[in-house]
Amino acid sequence: MATHSMIIPSSSSSSSSSLAASPFKETLPLFFSRSLTFPRKFWFSQFRLRFFAEKHSHQLESSNGSATNFASLQDLGDHLTEEEHVTKEESTLSITVVGASGDLAKKKIFPALFALFYEGCLPQDFTVFGYARTKLTHDELRDMISSTLTCRIDQRENCGDKMDQFLKRCFYHSGQYNSEVDFAALNTKLKEKEAGKLANRLYYLSIPPNIFVDVVRCASLRASSANGWTRVIVEKPFGRDSESSGELTRCLKQYLTEEQIFRIDHYLGKELVENLSVLRFSNLVFEPLWSRNYIRNVQLIFSEDFGTEGRGGYFDQYGIIRDIMQNHLLQILALFAMETPVSLDAEDIRSEKVKVLRSMKPLRLEDVIVGQYKGHSKGGKTYQGYTDDPTVPNHSLTPTFAAAAMFINNARWDGVPFLMKAGKALHTRGAEIRVQFRHVPGNLYKKSFATNLDNATNELVIRVQPDEGIYLRINNKVPGLGMRLDRSDLNLLYRSRYPREIPDAYERLLLDAIEGERRLFIRSDELDAAWDLFTPALKELEEKKIVPELYPYGSRGPVGAHYLASKYNVRWGDLGDA
Repeated sequence: MATHSMIIPSSSSSSSSSLAASPFKETLPLFFSRSLTFPRKFWFSQFRLRFFAEKHSHQLESSNGSATNFASLQDLGDHLTEEEHVTKEESTLSITVVGASGDLAKKKIFPALFALFYEGCLPQDFTVFGYARTKLTHDELRDMISSTLTCRIDQRENCGDKMDQFLKRCFYHSGQYNSEVDFAALNTKLKEKEAGKLANRLYYLSIPPNIFVDVVRCASLRASSANGWTRVIVEKPFGRDSESSGELTRCLKQYLTEEQIFRIDHYLGKELVENLSVLRFSNLVFEPLWSRNYIRNVQLIFSEDFGTEGRGGYFDQYGIIRDIMQNHLLQILALFAMETPVSLDAEDIRSEKVKVLRSMKPLRLEDVIVGQYKGHSKGGKTYQGYTDDPTVPNHSLTPTFAAAAMFINNARWDGVPFLMKAGKALHTRGAEIRVQFRHVPGNLYKKSFATNLDNATNELVIRVQPDEGIYLRINNKVPGLGMRLDRSDLNLLYRSRYPREIPDAYERLLLDAIEGERRLFIRSDELDAAWDLFTPALKELEEKKIVPELYPYGSRGPVGAHYLASKYNVRWGDLGDA
């Protein structure tokens, strides 16, 4: 079972006087050896230790949210009387969505917060603030986001009441992103809602990356919690290359510690990506096969059946490699290929992922194929090409499709090609991991497969979206008097096995950030290692002005992707899909 950390940050100098008078002063040295880790269900319970931690954390926390690690809260709890477990002070959570008028906030963040509230996952005392430059009243914000809130979970009868209760906790403050005065005014409003309680604050930066640092500076200097933790969720992209990413990290760390920065990649919160390590590390049938000895290649495939649709201005600055491959697909690859971590602790898992990234060869230009979709007519309907989008420059060379072959230089994966493929305006929408196993040595039935031995190999498919599922392709005899073989699927379709709707990735990640669980967030050295792999090829593509291969809107992508796969004796596994 996954575990989640409850972190009690260190006392700031501003609280030293209250700490000196604390009855727990003599026991504080016990707290400085390691963090305490609990199962997720601990968040929902009211056990004595959690009650103690919440009630007394004002004596132990700093305003910047950095962790004070401790050896044994249990040992301390055993020596406390029942009266010492209880104090009058209570904690509250303030969540500020910066960029509240944007699409991401309206379509993903506010609905995810409502779903967490609906399921009872948020603290009893919480407030949600929207912050943006747009002039709105509290009621206008509530009207704006109410249309995106859905009662998707079990369609319970009390959903309307829950929605009203949630909206009453939503407020709005208009201000500039680079104004300390405006953030100081926000701080005043937050304090009014916090009413002198132990205040924990979470900021979600749903804004363009060029204003990250301005917001972090203003929030850190003028709107940090004075007696609880302050954490900041940062949305991708985290720079455009190694240099810009490193500069962004350096600037953020002028005002925040690494423990306060939660770099979000929403793909890491998807159910099937979360299940990847469970599938591998808790099933003996897979763990021995997870190496170059049995796996022939691994494919990470992402496809969208729509183009930029008037939003090409943002996309044209980054392209498909930066937008999808360098983060989403590479993160999945690292989780797939990492060695068994020492524990499920966030730092143990993230350290193993970093080892994988540092073992990989930087991407070479000869192992990259880029494409760009063009206009196409199908079924009496005309689809615009990428450069037909009015927000895209007419002669843009930005790729909307890319395929790449990458390799890991370690004993487990030496020589195994990891092929990535990502594109817009393709024939289907989906994201999946395909693991193609090696041929059976001396296969007795190879004549039944003629010359196409690929049809005789097993394939494990993990479908991340849509129709989440896991299936294993095996060879099977067709019933009858003859000897005819067929490929069959051992299929775990989630909607059949687990009829309850799967939570959105943002729900899981927001809950983790509130709990202080960093396992699914990207560490700075992990980010550096990821950019080191892609930056050389990206610079070469741009400096040499490589012209992308055109492919029709709604097709399977450029032909060059198939030549790249065949270069390593690989056939894309999704070619047989409808």
